[in-house]
Amino acid sequence: MTTPATILIADDDRSIRMVLEQALSRDGHNVWTTESGKTLWEWVEAGEGDLVITDVVMPDANGLDLIPRIKSSRADLKVIVMSAQNTLLTAIKATERGAFEYLPKPFDLDELATIVSRAISEPKEVSSASQLDTEPEDEKLPLIGRSPAMQDIYRTVARLMTSDLTVMIMGESGTGKELVARALHEYGKRKQGPFVALNMAAIPRDLVESELFGHEKGAFTGATTAGTGRFKQAQNGTLFLDEIGDMPLDAQTRLLRVLQEGEFTSVGGRVPVKANVRIIAATHRDLQGLIEKGQFREDLFYRLNVVPLRLPPLRERKEDIPDLVRHFLETMQSEGLAPKSLDVEAMQRLIDYDWPGNVRELENLIKRVGTLYTDDVISNDIIVAEFDQGGANSRETSSDEDNLSSAVEKHLSKYFDAHRDGLPSPGLYNRVLKELERPLISLSLIAAKGNQIKTAKMLGINRNTLRKKIKELEIDVVKGAR
Repeated sequence: MTTPATILIADDDRSIRMVLEQALSRDGHNVWTTESGKTLWEWVEAGEGDLVITDVVMPDANGLDLIPRIKSSRADLKVIVMSAQNTLLTAIKATERGAFEYLPKPFDLDELATIVSRAISEPKEVSSASQLDTEPEDEKLPLIGRSPAMQDIYRTVARLMTSDLTVMIMGESGTGKELVARALHEYGKRKQGPFVALNMAAIPRDLVESELFGHEKGAFTGATTAGTGRFKQAQNGTLFLDEIGDMPLDAQTRLLRVLQEGEFTSVGGRVPVKANVRIIAATHRDLQGLIEKGQFREDLFYRLNVVPLRLPPLRERKEDIPDLVRHFLETMQSEGLAPKSLDVEAMQRLIDYDWPGNVRELENLIKRVGTLYTDDVISNDIIVAEFDQGGANSRETSSDEDNLSSAVEKHLSKYFDAHRDGLPSPGLYNRVLKELERPLISLSLIAAKGNQIKTAKMLGINRNTLRKKIKELEIDVVKGAR
C-alpha cells in the first residue's frame, strides 16, 4: 500500500481540483489545493508537501516555468504536470525542465493514482535538471494531434530525450515514421550531430552494405573511388534505417555485428571504425512474420526492438484530422498561397473517411484542393469530387506502395506469361531492376533540374552511386532521360 503523503495541487479549474482532492483523499493522502501558482510556490518555499501536481496554464503563473524554481529550491520534490495543451512540445518541455511525469488532460484517475503511487514510493531524486542545452522552439511542431494515441507517442519521445536507446518504429505507410525519428533526434542529446536517413527499400540489394558501411577503391566492379557509408556520415548523430524489413540477410548479419561490437569496416576495408551512432529503425512490415519465414534475423530484431514504438494509423485517431488539416493549410499559406479553410460538411467528410494512405494521403489531398481550387472555403462538393475523379476510389483503397507493388507485379507477370513452356532467360533480376531504376533516376533528375547532389539526396543514395547508375543506365544528365 502507498505511504500517505501530502500532495500539493495547483489548477485553475475548480472541478478538477475537487475531483483530484476526492480521489487522492480516498487513497489516504493529505491534499492541499489552490488555483494559484503563487500560492503553490509559497507552500513549496515553506517546505510543505511531498509531491506537486500542477497545471500548465494558470491566471498568475505557468506551471512549466515553476518546475525549475521548484527543483532549484527542493531538488527531491517530484512534480507531475497536467496540461490541456496536448502537444509534443508540452511533453518535451515538462520532461526537459525536470517533471516526474506529464499527464495530458483529460486523464484517467486510475492512471493518475498509479503515477502518484510511483512518485511517492520511488527513491527521492538528487536532481532533475535537464541534460539538454536549449529549449524546444514553440514554432516547431514536428507531430500534430491531441488524441490519446498521439499523447502516448509524445510521452515516449519525451522520456527518450536523454537516452541513446535503440528505437523500433512500427506503423503503416504514411503514418509519419520519419517525423518521429527526426523528433527523437532533434530533441535528444545527439541533436548537435547529423541525422542521416536510409531507406532500405530504395537501394539495390547488392549495394546495401556499401551504402551502410562505405567501400574502398576497387572493392567491387565500378568502385573507382572510395565511398563513405551512412554509418560514418552519422557519426555522433542518429542513423535512421527506414523499411528495415527490406534489408538483405547478408547486410543484416553485418548490422548485427556492428550493434554487438560497436564498430564496422568498410566493404573491402580492413581497419575497424568505432560506430558512435544512435540507431532508429522503422518498418511497415510484420517482422515477426518475416522471422518465421527466415527472411529477418531474430537476434537482430531483439537488438533493434529495445524500445518499440507503434504509430497509430489515421483511422485510429480521427479526432486529429481537423488539427492536421489546419496545419497543412497554414503551411501552404506560409509558402505563399492564399488562406483557405474547410466548411463543416467537408471536414466531416474527411473525418468519416478511413484514410488507408494515412496522414500522407490526407496531406496530399489538402495540398491538391488548396492549390487547384480558388475557393476561399473548400466545400464538401470539392472533397467529394476529389474522392470520385481520376480513379481516386482505387487510389484511396490502397497506399502508394501497394499500388506500385500491384503495377510491378502486373508488369512482371508478362515475363512469365511469355514463357509458359519454360523459365525466362537468365539475368531476369538485373533486367527488371534496370527497368525500375532508369525511370526512377530519370524522373528524379528532371525534378532536380539535373542537379546530381539534389538528386542523390532525394533518392537517399550517395553521389558516387548515382554517377555509377547514370553511366550504367545511359541516362542523359541534362534532360534527365535516356
